[in-house]
Amino acid sequence: MGKVPPQVIELEEAVLGALMIEKDALTDIIDVLKPNSFYKPAHQEIYQAIFELFSESQPVDMLTVTQQLRKMAKLEMVGGPSYIMKLTSMVNSAANIEYHARIITEQAIKRDLIAISSEIQKEAFEDSSDVFTLLDKAEQALFDISENNIRKNYADMRTIMQDAIKELEERRDQKDGLTGIPTGLTALDRVTAGWQKSDLVILAARPAMGKTAFSLTVLRNAAVDFGKPAAFFSLEMSAVQLTNRLISSEAQIESEKIKKGQMEPHEWEILYQKIATISEAPIFIDDTPALSILELRAKCRRLKAQHDIQLVIIDYLQLMTGNTGKGGAGNREQEIASISRALKQLAKELDVPVIALSQLSRAVETRGGDKRPQLSDLRESGSIEQDADMVAFLYRAEYYGITEDATGNSTAGVGEVMIAKHRNGSLADIPLRFIGKYTKFEDLETDTFGMDMGGGFPSGGSSEFDMSGAITLGSKVNEPGPPTPPPPADDSPRPEESTGSIFPPSNLDDDPPF
Repeated sequence: MGKVPPQVIELEEAVLGALMIEKDALTDIIDVLKPNSFYKPAHQEIYQAIFELFSESQPVDMLTVTQQLRKMAKLEMVGGPSYIMKLTSMVNSAANIEYHARIITEQAIKRDLIAISSEIQKEAFEDSSDVFTLLDKAEQALFDISENNIRKNYADMRTIMQDAIKELEERRDQKDGLTGIPTGLTALDRVTAGWQKSDLVILAARPAMGKTAFSLTVLRNAAVDFGKPAAFFSLEMSAVQLTNRLISSEAQIESEKIKKGQMEPHEWEILYQKIATISEAPIFIDDTPALSILELRAKCRRLKAQHDIQLVIIDYLQLMTGNTGKGGAGNREQEIASISRALKQLAKELDVPVIALSQLSRAVETRGGDKRPQLSDLRESGSIEQDADMVAFLYRAEYYGITEDATGNSTAGVGEVMIAKHRNGSLADIPLRFIGKYTKFEDLETDTFGMDMGGGFPSGGSSEFDMSGAITLGSKVNEPGPPTPPPPADDSPRPEESTGSIFPPSNLDDDPPF
């Protein structure tokens, strides 16, 4: 456009001169300036020579820099010893070197933006250019500039301690003990304290174990019950299919009826009442197929900026594609490794928990016994286990025809979340109630079902659950009980006479009100 690129030659000279007269000046700007931050090529070479001397713990002054440039065969190119001497004579101290360095960096960022804009403009005029590839390239280039030039600085211990104490005090005021995004499942929240910020959570299972049902359950609970904006990226199911599952779970109408649209009038009325709650929830669903990690990162950044999302769920990891635009992705294992690393980086960048669903290998099916999954079953890459802050497995014994667990409890309608890796917490096997016809998970409640919400089944008695969540209490019912006590003096009815049962009343199987 006939304009000189942004530059500050006089400040570049002042910074280089200051670096050669004060030995500690480089430590103040080494994380701000890079050789290509300088506009003049000669200044880039001089700074590179200073940087190499510093990295080798050699003294930095006019003579050592001149010698280093001579060794690099760059001395004459930069103007010879006379130019080095001129730079040192231009300044008296390095008092303002950090301020000067930031101005130089700002000009370098402007030049980079101009270069990117010119390249994008050139490619946009080409008829052969794919517009979506070009858009992704532009966004990635801008993100790279931000990442390379705006780095988080270190903090001293006093500042970090103040932040840590402030966070602890905030946690003290939370009586429920939740420090992260709640799952809405009491026993799971008790172990995890909620999904923690910047954590990568891998939720793995064999097909048909309920990965999508579980992820939709925690999505719904976080967004509807706790008002946390959440994003769901589905590479397997369409947005409408996922919404139908949410409707089935919320209205407690069988998913088969919703799929066919064959519902009773009162069920339609319930549906219209319940969908209002979900419609207003801060849930964002993206069903783009074969989503690449670059596209995911770009979309999450936009959602974070526009809606401040607090949770990201991806269904599922193996259907994603890596960044194939950088010299090939290598084999599939390397591609999955790069995806898992990128997901961890995304969690840290946005400071939100990222839950990635993952398939397990067929080794689970070929193994004998109860076929409980283990970390070695993670499919296609060991780096998934390495990058994850938490690895949890979903397991339903009834899927394999196992009707009772080791303590004799029925496995019908029971699923487990098995936390096999927990970088910042304990491991546990957490039983949950799985309601197949509503495609949802719920708590196993201690008072009603005789289950321990803290993560285990009781040792006595037996409780059986069918797919609808109805309860059949078994072995204790037909055992002879204690002698019947005489009626009270006031002839008031005994509890069993008023309720018709020796068990406390339960409305779990009642139809929803309408």
